[in-house]
Amino acid sequence: MRFPSFPTLIRTFYTISNATTSRLPASQKALAPFTRGTVLKSMPTIPFLGSLFTSTAKDMTDYPVKKSDGEWRAVLNKEQFRILREKGTEAPFTGAYDKHSPSAGIYTCAACAAPLYRATHKFKSGCGWPAYFDSIPGAVVRHTDRTFGMARTEIVCGNCGGHLGHVFKGEGYPTPTDERHCVNSISLTFRDEEIGEGK
Repeated sequence: MRFPSFPTLIRTFYTISNATTSRLPASQKALAPFTRGTVLKSMPTIPFLGSLFTSTAKDMTDYPVKKSDGEWRAVLNKEQFRILREKGTEAPFTGAYDKHSPSAGIYTCAACAAPLYRATHKFKSGCGWPAYFDSIPGAVVRHTDRTFGMARTEIVCGNCGGHLGHVFKGEGYPTPTDERHCVNSISLTFRDEEIGEGK
């Protein structure tokens, strides 16, 4: 007998957690549609598994752009909010910018439009998420993330504190910094013009 694959286990746990909503009191059933995740687009909302796939929460009030969760929900879609504000992760090889390879332009924060990366910083890593070897100076802030029982370096937008992804060092990529900024596509938007051009 073969052991079920990881995605099969996730779907099974997700189905079991959603099956319990039929036994909720009427007052809580009204909220059930808002607490469910999308199996294929995002990680499940089961507390145990959710803690494995998200970073620890951080107070985001020490950034120039300050908004309440309600204000962020008004300007971000559900998936953007989950990743940028709740520090989630999009599924690998699904993001719009994974294979995006322009020769010029700027990647900006999807939440506040602050410039983060130049197109010339991007490289092909094959990891399933957009990879950059450097950022625009001062645009990205690093924090220690202790999920999964290990210490990783989380990166957030220096303007609004939105979660971008993680930085990995010493992987041997032929880049000037030997770093890989592994960024969620949904945390980004792209502009063709360089900083100072256009609007």
